[in-house]
Amino acid sequence: MTNYRSGFVTLLGRPNVGKSTLINQLIGKKITITSPIAQTTRNKLKGILTTNNGQIIFVDTPGVHKPHHRLGEILVKNAKSAIFGVDLVVFVIDSSEKPGRGDEYIMNFLVANQTDFIVVLNKWDLVNKEFRNLRLEQYKKFFGVNRNFQIVSASEGEGCSDLIEMLLSFLPEGPKLYAEDTICDQPLDNLLSDLVREQVLINTREEVPHSIAVKIDKREEMKRKNGKSFTGILATIIVERNSQKGILIGKKGSMLKTIGQSARLHMSKLIDGPIHLELFVKVVPNWRKKESRLIEFGYEEDF
Repeated sequence: MTNYRSGFVTLLGRPNVGKSTLINQLIGKKITITSPIAQTTRNKLKGILTTNNGQIIFVDTPGVHKPHHRLGEILVKNAKSAIFGVDLVVFVIDSSEKPGRGDEYIMNFLVANQTDFIVVLNKWDLVNKEFRNLRLEQYKKFFGVNRNFQIVSASEGEGCSDLIEMLLSFLPEGPKLYAEDTICDQPLDNLLSDLVREQVLINTREEVPHSIAVKIDKREEMKRKNGKSFTGILATIIVERNSQKGILIGKKGSMLKTIGQSARLHMSKLIDGPIHLELFVKVVPNWRKKESRLIEFGYEEDF
């Protein structure tokens, strides 16, 4: 195919700048979870966009932050390692804020590693119109006027098609690297467990922070008495304290029911079929600090 382009593009940035929302918008389907809470993304996930002109493999990463436990160390190390072996890095910024120390830290890291990167100013819809010129000038001064910029509002979809065109122009000519109908490289169980974790974050907010993990214990195709098939899923939500378990279950199981109902809706869309979901809550004290537990729950360093 003439002039067809393909390659890998890593999205990097501080927590809660909208990387996952941006990937979902670019791909056109929900493949990665989002929430208003920082550090929602835990695994490097590849989202694959195939167009008539090329194929972009996006690598979504955890937000780069100052870690406070072993899980945090693994997330930051894996995010940083995602800049190597890719064709381009997209540095995603929350443009509703001025450049800060976290942005400076990431920029210096990219420059020190001689990494090619462009800057995406996300959440532009949150910048007051009278301050937009000033905000753009602040970032141009911060990054240098020769840096390539793209302004987007990922939640609205504004600027996303222009960003795709810009990214394709940076990629080398090459064939499709994934089948045309592939949109994600993650195992299904990883996606399903993340959908449960997303609903925990959304429904409990600050009451149960990031001390949760979700394990899919069993997934099985089953049939009802009327012959109609459905997918049965058993999942366990892991927390660190009994008080968190109480919050997750709620009065007479009300919170767990809400989480389960919302997660089931998203799961049904993902697998395009009916779901029966059973959730359990288990306390594992300090699991984020224990290497064996982190490995058990699927959090390992990339080598």
